[in-house]
Amino acid sequence: MSEPLVLLPGMMCDARVFTHQLAALSRDRPVTIAPITQGERIGDIAADILGKMPEKFALAGLSMGGIVAMEILRRAPERVTRIALMNTNPLAESPTSAAAYEPWIVKASAGGLEDVMSDFMRPEYLAPGAGRAQVLAMVQAMAKSMGADVFVQQARALQRRMDQQKTLRRLKCPALVLCGEHDGLTPVKRHEFMAELIPYAQLRVIANAGHLPVLEQPEATTQALYDWLGQPFVLQ
Repeated sequence: MSEPLVLLPGMMCDARVFTHQLAALSRDRPVTIAPITQGERIGDIAADILGKMPEKFALAGLSMGGIVAMEILRRAPERVTRIALMNTNPLAESPTSAAAYEPWIVKASAGGLEDVMSDFMRPEYLAPGAGRAQVLAMVQAMAKSMGADVFVQQARALQRRMDQQKTLRRLKCPALVLCGEHDGLTPVKRHEFMAELIPYAQLRVIANAGHLPVLEQPEATTQALYDWLGQPFVLQ
């Protein structure tokens, strides 16, 4: 049987963000969608996931899930058979960007999570077109289900995250770096930089998608993951 696959959703996203990928990829392998809510720091979240997953597994992380995936890789590279980093960022927060979370944290804690999410996931972060509204509605629905406490917890974890450039340079398994061509939050140039850090990484830019290609262009994103899962373990 093919190696198990672990999918890590983005900030304030649950399993619904991977609906298409789960249905397609689970036909020929075990697929787990692991929540990134169990811990106050990125390292705590990674440790919780490692304690619950098989001995070896393929790992794909979206946005904040990609940040957690890089920490899992840093801690236990021998357990990750291959990695896909989607619409994410290997850099630590700068003091300015870390401070930018504070107004959101205050507002979410005061009952304004819906407004916070409208500012946190802006329309311009997604590809233009009629599909934006549906994706943004899904983001709001997932966030409402998770609640303000999870937002605060995840924001605090992101504020304190570490730089993972060294982790990527040391990566020795098949790697996919994927993003949407219109991603206004973690743009294509950031992913080109990531792919340059990783030996033998494959870069895939999904057309007509932004920060959430798993929802905006699910078929193309799933095909990219299929191709990555089919890569040989021996890189040449």
